[in-house]
Formats: sequence, C-alpha cells, structure tokens
Amino acid sequence: MGIQGRELIRAMEAWAPTRLAVEKDRIGLQVGNPDAEVRGVLVTLDVTEDVVDEAIRLGANWIVAHHAVIYKPVSSLRTDRPAGRLYQKLLQHQIQVYIAHTNLDTADDGVNDVLAERLGLQETEVLLPHVHERLKKIVVFVPEDHHEAVLNAMCEAGAGWIGQYSHCTFNVNGTGTFLPREGTNPYIGEQGKLERVKEIRLETIITESIQSRVIQAMLNAHPYEEVAYDLYPLDNPGPAMGLGRVGHLPQPVTLRELAEQVKSAYEIEGVRFVGEPDRQVRRVAVMGGSGGRFYSAALDKQADVYITGDVDFHTAQDALADGLCLIDPGHHVERWIVPRVCEKLRSALPDVSVTPSRVNTNPFRFA
Repeated sequence: MGIQGRELIRAMEAWAPTRLAVEKDRIGLQVGNPDAEVRGVLVTLDVTEDVVDEAIRLGANWIVAHHAVIYKPVSSLRTDRPAGRLYQKLLQHQIQVYIAHTNLDTADDGVNDVLAERLGLQETEVLLPHVHERLKKIVVFVPEDHHEAVLNAMCEAGAGWIGQYSHCTFNVNGTGTFLPREGTNPYIGEQGKLERVKEIRLETIITESIQSRVIQAMLNAHPYEEVAYDLYPLDNPGPAMGLGRVGHLPQPVTLRELAEQVKSAYEIEGVRFVGEPDRQVRRVAVMGGSGGRFYSAALDKQADVYITGDVDFHTAQDALADGLCLIDPGHHVERWIVPRVCEKLRSALPDVSVTPSRVNTNPFRFA
C-alpha cells in the first residue's frame, strides 16, 4: 500500500520547513487533497500544461514544484483560457500540486547551495539572511558503558555544532534511580527492586530542524527500554539562514571567463553580463531566480560579481556605477534543484516512484 500525501509533505518540510519562506510566499499544497495516496511523484521547476500531461502519461498523481501554480488570487476559472484549462486538468485527473519556493531557496542544500556548488564556490555563507534557526538544548541520561556510543550517535546526526566546532557537549557524572515495574524488560536491574546506576548527564545543542533526527539517533544508541531526556528552548540566536550564497572561486578569473564558466556549469546557451570583460574577479555572490533588487547585499558582502536572473536595465546601470559586476544566466537555471529534490525524496520515501520532469519550461530562446 502506498503512502499518503501527508508523508510526502513531511519529507519535503523536514528539509525545507515552511518557516524558512519569506512572508506571504505561495507555498505548500496548492491543489488537491493532502490525504491522497501517492502513486507517483513528478518533480519540476514549473507547473505548465505540458508538465501536467507528462504527469498523466507517467501515472504520477503528485507534482512537487518550485514555482507556484497559483501565484495571484484567482478571480475566475474559465476553462477556455490557459490557466483555467490547467486547473481543470489537474482536478479532473486528481493530481495534487505541492510548492516549495523561498523555503527551498533558503534551506541548506537547497536552490542556492546547488547553484553555488555547481560553480565550485568555496567557503560559502548566506548572502541575505532573513531567519535564524531556533536552537534547543537536549539533555539525556546515559549509563557509563554507553556514554560514548550515544554521544557519537547524536553528534553524527548533527547535534553539538557551535560555529565550526562539532561534537560540543557537556557531561556530568551522577546517579540515576529507577524501579522496574511489572511488564518491564530492564537493561539494568530487575522488576520490583529499586536500582541505582552510575549515569552521565549528556547535554548538547541542536537546531530545531534536526531535532527528530537527533532524538531518533539517541534512542537507537541508548540501551534503556525507556530513555529519560529533556528538551529546552534557547534564546541564543541560531545559524543565519536566508536567500543567496556568497563565496570564493578557487582562483581569480576574468569576468568574461567566469561568464563562460557559468554557461558551462548551468548548461545554458548564453548569459548577459555587466562590467569590464577583463576585470579580475574571485568573490562571487549567487541567487537563484529574480534577485536583481538585492544587489546591494552582494556589495555589502564585498562580492566582485553577482550572479542572478531577470536583471532589469536600471538595476544593471546602478550596479555598474557601484562597481559591481553582474552575470544574468536567466531565471530557469533554478531547474538544477530538480535532481536534488528527487534525490531527497527517494532517500526519505524509498518505496515511492519519483521522476524528474523532462519538459523544458524555459520560455526564452536564443537567436
């Protein structure tokens, strides 16, 4: 028996939680029923009528997309027009549409990390922070002989990071007591007898997004039938998360050479660029989608060049006057998130058929 849509949604939101989206972004389930069984998933950048036809041919009744299928309020549903015909086809064939947009731009290993990775950027950081991860402290009580195993399991699951330091924990020796009652199967002690055990209080920091993963790793490594652990919310600011990435190329190149690298990395026919072709550049900012209005963030991060799509004429003039080079590879380069979404969903839902769309949704052509 297949899974319900809610499990698919949980898998996506474990990676790209909705709280990472910018305010009023159109994300989440936009068409269909969250309880609909998942018979197949088609992953795409955009939802067009050709993509819906592809889903029908494949027998996929769920579409996971980056760009919203309903972006503006719908004032009418006329099926003699393209938008109405699209919605009609989705509903007729009972196809659900789930959208992950700016939350997927912001998420670790999301759109902007993929674009930076393809360019080979090093030592990357967030270009435009807009949210901080919530931090929690997790405390667990472990018998001495399993302390190292539990500590390592939790840290390998992502706990214990402070800046660039991993495995940050605090440990205190103490004595735990418990009395196993009827029906228990204690690792230590026996039913009906108060037991005193030398234990270690192990505490460390986690981000909220990895909480379930760390707890499961801890439970798997812990020997007790019933594990005593506590969670405390913290006021400390967590890691900054946001749109875009900025980092360094392995070595300086000219702007013209970088433009060629962008074409090759994103497998596109051409780019527009702003700046002197022979200028040496190394520090690079990149933002998927239409990020021209954020070029000042690239200046603030001391980038030599800013790579983003849909740059308008006046923004290009302003950036040039401010000494910032631009490369515009178009909006459609965000399509490189599609393979990563497929990879994540196949890992989280191994029994579900997940297929990348083969429809080219880029409206632009080069002469």
